[in-house]
Amino acid sequence: MSETDESAPSASTPVDDAATDDAQTDGDDAAGEAPADGSASETGLNEAMGSEADFPSGSDGERYAPLEVEGLRKEFGGIVAVDDVSFDVEEGTLTGLIGPNGAGKSTTFNLITGMLNPDEGAVRFNGEDVTGLQPHEVANRGLARTFQIARELEEMTVLENMMLAPKGQVGESLWRSIMPMTRGAVREQETEQLERVWEVLDFFEIDHLAQEYAGNLSGGQRKLLEMARALLTDPDVLLLDEPFAGVNPSLEKRLLEHVHELREQGYTFLIVEHDMDLIMNNCERVIVMHQGRILKDGTPTEIKESEEVIEAYLGGEV
Repeated sequence: MSETDESAPSASTPVDDAATDDAQTDGDDAAGEAPADGSASETGLNEAMGSEADFPSGSDGERYAPLEVEGLRKEFGGIVAVDDVSFDVEEGTLTGLIGPNGAGKSTTFNLITGMLNPDEGAVRFNGEDVTGLQPHEVANRGLARTFQIARELEEMTVLENMMLAPKGQVGESLWRSIMPMTRGAVREQETEQLERVWEVLDFFEIDHLAQEYAGNLSGGQRKLLEMARALLTDPDVLLLDEPFAGVNPSLEKRLLEHVHELREQGYTFLIVEHDMDLIMNNCERVIVMHQGRILKDGTPTEIKESEEVIEAYLGGEV
């Protein structure tokens, strides 16, 4: 990141969500304008990220499932947190994963993304067994995630946080950064990545916060930053762990708009969320967990009509 020319950020008080809303661009003409430092390209997000997420196609009209989970089990000190969990996530879908507190949702996410190793079971991604791989290895294969509590680097600017995300940065090698014959390639790649970063910042409407310290952002803005940073890893599938928790209604609406727009471009989402109405109104498929197991898997209508699900949420016997 040594070639990124940026002014000194301001270590001020936290930025309000309202400031993000006020700074949105006006009209189609404004959307095409570059930021004041001229870093942004005029191409759209599709061109900046690649035309769309790249998936193999299923045969005989069947939808391909890039993510397959089979028989996952995890115990902590004799307590079973996840018990024989199996499901798949089809390409281009928005799938919800719900359940009461302690149902095992976040643990399942951690098992899928390599944060935890399962005691039993397997995770396959694009046909490859990724069970037990390190989180960065899983992410490098195109399976990215966000966390319940955003994990930004607080003492770095929004722009610096974003510049860290792209994979395969040749400048990460010390000798390539300092050797005269390779320095040019480092600069060229960094320039391309900077343009791409500005496009994603503009898409999430946080480009005006580029020089702000990440630690000064509001909770909702940190969620936007984390999702934007995840997108820069070129994922095929995005796992979002409670992306709307603690977000004001205005930013929640914008986040949902971004998710749906990305889905239309071919990205696949698996979302953990406690807001039942949000999941039912936005996901075409819902997976319900209860006491570490899959309780129900179906359409929102099927889930809402399930007596088992109603009893689980109301505290009855299942």
